[in-house]
Amino acid sequence: MRPVVTLFVATGAFFALCGMVWGIQMAATGDHTLSPAHGHLNLVGFVLMSIFGAYYALTPRAAATGLARLHYGLSVLAVLSLAPGIALAILGRTEVLALLGSFLTLASMALFLFVVLRHGVGEEGRAAMAPSPA
Repeated sequence: MRPVVTLFVATGAFFALCGMVWGIQMAATGDHTLSPAHGHLNLVGFVLMSIFGAYYALTPRAAATGLARLHYGLSVLAVLSLAPGIALAILGRTEVLALLGSFLTLASMALFLFVVLRHGVGEEGRAAMAPSPA
């Protein structure tokens, strides 16, 4: 099983690659109708996944938890529903998938906040967040 850091960073890179190909396709056709979906793929798929991966790389104690793996799965589901959902909404087909993706993205960020508050940042974790004795 791959470490969660590698999963976040590699998946983020994959989503970035998909976003770049999609951007090239939009530029080549001159049709930028779906650019909001493309932007969300890059932002949530690459930027957030990379930030999450960097956090877990800095905080190995948090990365070793089941919550980190749950966070990864939730984040992937969010991207896989949000970007196509926005595209479907723009095309006037349905907004259901975009709504689901929005809630999954929100849940992913809420879980990330919980993990950060629980484990702190860095190898020192919560101990580094505690006030020093005077």
